[in-house]
Amino acid sequence: MKLRLVLSATALAFTAFAVNPVFAQMNMDHGKMGMAAMPGMTDGEVRRIDKEAGKITIKHGEIKHMEMPGMTMVFVVKDKALLEKTSVGAKIQFMATNENGQMTVTDIQPAK
Repeated sequence: MKLRLVLSATALAFTAFAVNPVFAQMNMDHGKMGMAAMPGMTDGEVRRIDKEAGKITIKHGEIKHMEMPGMTMVFVVKDKALLEKTSVGAKIQFMATNENGQMTVTDIQPAK
């Protein structure tokens, strides 16, 4: 009877130890926790410009800091003057952010 009680208590203690989130965190890669990639410029090609609406369509590569795969999409520009820095068909590097749920280009530079 004592052996069964000891084994039951040991099994219970082991289970609590194994599933406790504090101990589970010991196996996590803490270098990646809560840290998105640092924002950086993304390569793209301008497909369309709508100066009046302040929008630009860009075929772009992966936007790492937003964990977004490459695709073609429409962005709003933070400042319409950015649209004067480029033209349809141009290879660019750009900075994009998510501002209140809206994908926004905050900088455009010619590709190097």
